[in-house]
Amino acid sequence: MENDMKKLIDSLSRNGTEAGYGDDFLLTWQKSKEELAALIDIAKALQGFRKARIPARVFDSGLAVSQFRDNSTRTRFSFASACNLLGLSVHDLDEGKSQIAHGESARETAVMISFMAEAIGIRDDLYIGMGHTYMLEVAEAVREAYAEGILQSRPMVVNLQCDIDHPTQSMADLMHLAEHFGSLDALKGKTMAVSWAYSPSYGKPLSVPQGIIGLMSRFGMHIRLSHPAGYGLLPDVEKRAAEQADASGGSFTLCGSMEEAFQEADVVYPKSWAPFTVMEERTRLVSDGNTGELGALEERCLKQNADFTHWECTRETMALTNNALYLHCLPADISGVSCDTGEVSAEVFEKFRIPLYRQAGNKPYIIAAAILASKVKDPAAFLSAAYDRHNRRRR
Repeated sequence: MENDMKKLIDSLSRNGTEAGYGDDFLLTWQKSKEELAALIDIAKALQGFRKARIPARVFDSGLAVSQFRDNSTRTRFSFASACNLLGLSVHDLDEGKSQIAHGESARETAVMISFMAEAIGIRDDLYIGMGHTYMLEVAEAVREAYAEGILQSRPMVVNLQCDIDHPTQSMADLMHLAEHFGSLDALKGKTMAVSWAYSPSYGKPLSVPQGIIGLMSRFGMHIRLSHPAGYGLLPDVEKRAAEQADASGGSFTLCGSMEEAFQEADVVYPKSWAPFTVMEERTRLVSDGNTGELGALEERCLKQNADFTHWECTRETMALTNNALYLHCLPADISGVSCDTGEVSAEVFEKFRIPLYRQAGNKPYIIAAAILASKVKDPAAFLSAAYDRHNRRRR
């Protein structure tokens, strides 16, 4: 372990992670590739610390606030675990039990919850044009309050999924790919299929596939995006992915079927998301205060999904690939297990179940790495000192 820790710390020193100091973690494409590589190195180091029972507390006290405007299991517990690892206690902001329910502004709420807060994690992913905008408003409010001396420290804001990106998920996926293929550099030239897949459960947000194409396109991968007509992603994100792929030596291609996207692919990511028109209608209904119509919209969405039940990841579609690695953010809709017909067959899911759990297990460390990089000016020096203290105690 000692040699591995030294390599990680040396790598962090070379990547110059001071560039992330004091920053929020909102969209992966706002970070340099060096910063992203550094976050993965920090996450790996924290994994090693946890395994060896080495304390990695950055804080002796302080609060982390989580605000989930959509349901969550993995990300909610990942955020709590990450904050606990760094020495923060976590409190979940329940809007129904706060003054938000009585019309308190986002700006005022952000300041009032932040007097002893070091991090604010937000999930707000269901409405186009709202989630990321809300996170920016929170970040600006606490930045201003800190500049005016109201807050003793400025809590950094972590995007735990918005309408545009799901950066902690895509970074956990990138970390998994780097481990599977040997390094980030080894991703160059690999083909990745990001495909819509059928789901009978609900109209899922666009941010997972958007986060994947917005991140993986920066590492020289050949990205293939496939979906039925009407299920396109945000045009700005698709444009960014194409530009990033071209700049990194990769490519970005739109395909008309899962089978076309899977041909000779090295990685596949079949995942359901709602039709773009449904996402737009959701946002309009909420903006107009017509939330009572959301249930009927959801029924129409699922009825539309039902036209494409054949978009399923099966043994036959996997046979088209280059012995591909199967990825999913979880929970997957598994045919014959969680539903009659879903995103993936039980056979394929079971084959990759343990690697999928490892993939998911990266997320707490990615979140912790993002907080640490924002709060510690020299993460390499911090980790090195923590490791040395542990070794001295052992001696």
